[in-house]
Amino acid sequence: MATPRNPVSRMRGIAVVGLTLIGLTASLAACSSGTASSRPTAAARQATSAAVRSACSQVTAVLSDGPDPDADPVGYAEAQILPLGQIHTTDAPLRTAIGRLAGAYKAFFASNGTSGSAKLAVASASKQVNAICPGAAS
Repeated sequence: MATPRNPVSRMRGIAVVGLTLIGLTASLAACSSGTASSRPTAAARQATSAAVRSACSQVTAVLSDGPDPDADPVGYAEAQILPLGQIHTTDAPLRTAIGRLAGAYKAFFASNGTSGSAKLAVASASKQVNAICPGAAS
């Protein structure tokens, strides 16, 4: 003959299952509502793209000024550091890319163009800027 189950133990099991379901439901509700509200609105996307276009125009203008990069790479690098640092944008990836490029030019200039790692940093940072602002750091 089977022994009867303890009614208290059974109630605890039901309570655990119920609380787990409530927790899962709350988690799913939070995820689904957070996803919808975290999507940028059309106006926010438009403002961001306008900010990126504006900053890209500034980057292009800065990098087109100064000495010829082929004739005087160290002078060109020096001429870019301050103007790049003066470009402000609300777009975080572009702000990071501009900062990396300015830092790479600073390292290249500090090494008088002899540091291989500084040359690689300039090339890498230029690619990052060009990925956001096509042709700006060409």
